[in-house]
Amino acid sequence: MKLPATLGDLPRPLYFFDGYCVLCSGFVAFCLARDPAGRLKFASTQSAVGRRVLAALGMPDGTFERTILLLDGEDVYVRSTAVLRSLRHLRGAVRWLQPLLWVPAFLRDPLYDLVARNRYRWFGRRLTCFAPTPQTRDRFIDL
Repeated sequence: MKLPATLGDLPRPLYFFDGYCVLCSGFVAFCLARDPAGRLKFASTQSAVGRRVLAALGMPDGTFERTILLLDGEDVYVRSTAVLRSLRHLRGAVRWLQPLLWVPAFLRDPLYDLVARNRYRWFGRRLTCFAPTPQTRDRFIDL
């Protein structure tokens, strides 16, 4: 899906994550440690930016309860594709997972959906939204 012109002012690549999800917040911390150049930016799905993007893309309320989103260049990626595409901005062996993009999304996304449905039960839910450290605050948009 293409990024609407109304979102052209947002930095990219921009990864939207559930700030209350322990798994999602852990993935953000994982990315921060492997992106020393600071290319990848983050926003919680609960933020004003998250609500703005959801509206601009015409996605139904609750979309962010079951999916993550990556704005990269002029494209918008969701679910397993968003996770895998975000890896290209990281350093280290994790980049070796990128060939999984060759597996069609209709085969990858059922596993993504299973984890998304059960993430709070399996990994837990934070009492407060994920907060960046002072050193990484500039990587987060409108928390």
